[in-house]
Amino acid sequence: MIPFNKPSLTGKEIEYILDASNTGQLAGDGKYTLLCQEILKNYTGCKNSLLTHSCTAALEMCALLADLQPGDEVIMPSYTFVSTANAFCLRGATPVFVDIRKDTLNLDEKLVKDAITSKTKAVVAVHYAGIACEMDFLANLCQKYNILFIEDAAQALGSKYNGKSLGSFGDLATLSFHETKNIISGEGGSLLINNESFTKQAEIIRAKGTNRTSFDRGETKKYTWHSLGSSFLPGELIAAFLYAQLEHIDSITKKKLDIWKKYYDGLRCIEEKGFVKLPIVPKNCEHNGHLFFILVENQKKRNELIDFLKSNSIHSVFHYVPLHSSPAGIRYGRCHGSLSITEDVSSRLIRLPSWIGMNKTNKIISSILHFYN
Repeated sequence: MIPFNKPSLTGKEIEYILDASNTGQLAGDGKYTLLCQEILKNYTGCKNSLLTHSCTAALEMCALLADLQPGDEVIMPSYTFVSTANAFCLRGATPVFVDIRKDTLNLDEKLVKDAITSKTKAVVAVHYAGIACEMDFLANLCQKYNILFIEDAAQALGSKYNGKSLGSFGDLATLSFHETKNIISGEGGSLLINNESFTKQAEIIRAKGTNRTSFDRGETKKYTWHSLGSSFLPGELIAAFLYAQLEHIDSITKKKLDIWKKYYDGLRCIEEKGFVKLPIVPKNCEHNGHLFFILVENQKKRNELIDFLKSNSIHSVFHYVPLHSSPAGIRYGRCHGSLSITEDVSSRLIRLPSWIGMNKTNKIISSILHFYN
């Protein structure tokens, strides 16, 4: 069976984990945490970076930094992972689901303005498949209405919009290093801060609501509880593994892009015949090859193709069940207008295997072509 995902090592992960162990500090904010944060800061161009134990944790920090209260609203796509909404629901806020674009499958920026109310406190742009949302439009809109702009860049490390790295546009942004992403640490994430007014409070929230980070830097004589917070930082072993990955971010991104291009070139012939739709990357966007998907004719055809690939020892998946149609989405959120594109895409999309070291791309392409022949 060709797995949908298979974690890969760059070569120094175990070496750095042993080194971290030998330093005598396994808790977070040690040598490797600081090294990772510096790389991410320099690579993305953000003002500050704080490692977290997951992208979910980073999103929950965003919700705390936004000081959300019950009844506040946060605009986002329904076509995203549950953490995008869950983080804000935990603070009592209401996710307001807006439809996506047909081309990039990202939040339709032209629908956002009409979704804004007096209760709107934030807009969350999710960069699906590492392809950028319309960042200039959304950033200007949020600035005009004095709304917090947040990037869910879980899939987008290494991607750019108009030559600028994703994660550097929003007041806040989040990254994921889950084992299914390009750069991995098993579980892991980061909060990227571009609005520096959030930096001090973010450090406090991340350290269980205390000023421990300032204390560790010698800026205060003692540390104590200052606000709501939690234990959001990862341990040093996770950071050591991540550092080995981040050292090779460019080569890893290139390998993912090579796989993406093989799929695209190999399947263009059935797109030209009208059987499928392939990903669309706008000219002003540079993506990171995070995932490759195809859109088939309908849900029946999707299920048939997934079963056919499985019979040929290929594991493919669909992605996602729209949040607005889920039990929790119905309970905690609301829709703004029709979400017909979200519902249509969700029923027809198939994600294909893509991981570093995969050498079965040709077999997968051949199997899909055979299915349509």
